Amino acid sequence: MQRWPKARIRGQMMRLLLVEDDLMVASGMKLGLTDAGYAVDWVSSAERALQVLVEESFDIAILDIGLPGLDGLELLSRMRSKGMACASMPVLVLTARDGLHDRVRGLDLGADDYMVKPYELPELLARLRALLRRSQAANSALLTFGPLELDTAARSACARSVLEGRSDQVQLIDLGPREWTVLEYLLIHAPKPASKDKLLQALTGWDKEITPNAVEVYVSRLRAKLEPHGVALRSIRGFGYRLDLLSPEVQTASMLAAV
Repeated sequence: MQRWPKARIRGQMMRLLLVEDDLMVASGMKLGLTDAGYAVDWVSSAERALQVLVEESFDIAILDIGLPGLDGLELLSRMRSKGMACASMPVLVLTARDGLHDRVRGLDLGADDYMVKPYELPELLARLRALLRRSQAANSALLTFGPLELDTAARSACARSVLEGRSDQVQLIDLGPREWTVLEYLLIHAPKPASKDKLLQALTGWDKEITPNAVEVYVSRLRAKLEPHGVALRSIRGFGYRLDLLSPEVQTASMLAAV
């Protein structure tokens, strides 16, 4: 059975704490975040969140304000207290409260970002990536697959290869904004396939009128740029697309041709 390299951010899966008391909302969010590659721990109260934060470490947190008992703003204030291991952890507040006073107070208490429900998953994921990049500015946030490297902090893509008799070769890959979006989505979900509908949703941030046929155009352009570096973009009939590694022989020939 063939194995595919997993997409990684700084070599590891990001661990996320979700603090949300609404079961239906939490279930939907956890599904979407897990599908995007996060390891999600969910708690339904601020009190439980504080217990977990003492015992465990997380890369980022999503916090609702309207929690039972201790509310989310008080939880945020305690999270930012001196001595708390999570004091510098990125926190995104996601709440139904859209008043200016609530937004200002949340940001003043230490929230790194603030989103109002209802939300769109692609925007939420983009904001989480931005927060992670900001918090890890000293180290590039990398998505990798075989020879491919996508640096989401520097917004650069390259392919690395070590060929016999040659030193490590690094070749930059020139990507347009929409090609970048498609490749980023595929890398985050690799080795799982990505449906055409999901790619369409990711691309609508650039153009609300984009069509399914346009997805095929960007996939075709991206395929032509990846194959010389030993990476195939396979079409899965009736579903979508998946990244794959070419055979070692074909991969070596492709890399030599691209050098």
